[in-house]
Amino acid sequence: MRFWRDERGNVALLFGICVVPLLLGVGMAIDYTRAVNARTAMQAALDNAALMVMKDSVGLSTSEITARAQSYFQGLLSRKDINGVSVTVSYTPDTGKGASLKLGATGALPTDFMRIAGYPTMTLDVGSTAAWGNTRLRVALALDSTGSMGQHGKMPAMQSAAKSLIDQLKANAKNPEDLYISLVPFNTHINTAKNYQKAWLDWSYWEEENGSCSKGGNTRTKCASKGGTWTPDDHASWNGCITDRDEPYDVQKTPPAVSNTPTLFQPEQFDQCPAELIPLTTDWLGLKARIDAMKAGGPTNQPVGMAWAWLSMMQTDPLNAPAETAGYNYKKIIIVLSDGLNTKNKKSGNGSTHDTYVDGRQRLLCDNIKADKVTVYSIQVNTDGDPESDVLKYCATSPENFFMLTSASQILSAFDQIAASLSKLRIAK
Repeated sequence: MRFWRDERGNVALLFGICVVPLLLGVGMAIDYTRAVNARTAMQAALDNAALMVMKDSVGLSTSEITARAQSYFQGLLSRKDINGVSVTVSYTPDTGKGASLKLGATGALPTDFMRIAGYPTMTLDVGSTAAWGNTRLRVALALDSTGSMGQHGKMPAMQSAAKSLIDQLKANAKNPEDLYISLVPFNTHINTAKNYQKAWLDWSYWEEENGSCSKGGNTRTKCASKGGTWTPDDHASWNGCITDRDEPYDVQKTPPAVSNTPTLFQPEQFDQCPAELIPLTTDWLGLKARIDAMKAGGPTNQPVGMAWAWLSMMQTDPLNAPAETAGYNYKKIIIVLSDGLNTKNKKSGNGSTHDTYVDGRQRLLCDNIKADKVTVYSIQVNTDGDPESDVLKYCATSPENFFMLTSASQILSAFDQIAASLSKLRIAK
């Protein structure tokens, strides 16, 4: 009876019973992690193979495309522990609305621990579909042209990177209509190239400060208080600078209407007017020349740059984007780069310290842009030890779309990553 009541050694006995399933469970987790990593490698190789075939598909026959896809995949897959890899290729030629390439790959990963439970291999199965000719990109570049961009080599680095981005994107465009790009340099203002005869302009703000008084006042209001007569300057003398729209239209894409004055855009004779914007275009040389013409000057108002980048995609005034052709998939992208925090807009700020009111307007603007299914990439070039820009991070469509840089030399890499990401937008699955 004492034998049955003796409990000494029970822990060791129970541990011996449990250790096998415990070790098997840990081993299965290790095998599963290896399988996940292997599948990720296969998916990346398949996606990149599809993109590579897409780029050089012109003039190739169906059999050549099939062979090239298989060759690219085998060359890109670096995992040698995957056995029995096979690739299937299904190519649909372009009949007017684009071509597509559907790739599938299967393989088997030998297991180390699961074989004990009767599973010597794990099957891997991935797929990818690339379409070209039916996906068209419309990209707006909102680029900081403020005074601080003239420091630490940021302006020339941004100019070089932006031009490289244009070259990379146009290299993937099979037809001119596949890619349009707009350019919006900004500080506290944007520059619309002296379109002073446009009906979408409200001159009351400009005429308040640009004119002459018969009794010496330097604004319309002061002139009237002295009993003088105010004569506005000729609108042709305007330098093209435009400030924010009246609220709430500063954060909306509402087209300007003469019958609704707050929807109109207000000229202002700002001395440090940035380079003229360019609406959506396929004039790559013109875009790059305008980027080269950018100069640093003025405080920071990111919302006005982003708002006009968004407006550049609208098929209405003020910039009248090209019409979209039925049957094509259009993807709209805004890339905003700024090196500082918001310091001033029409209603708030002193131009030298961070202004959270402007941030608030930008958050509302970005909410509306995202609701319009526009993808946003935001870049902060922080060479002055500023805090991370919460609002730029907020505006990015996803966390990986926000780039926090600490030197001008990193700008090119950020733009290269964005170019690669935009190329992968053509990957359907």
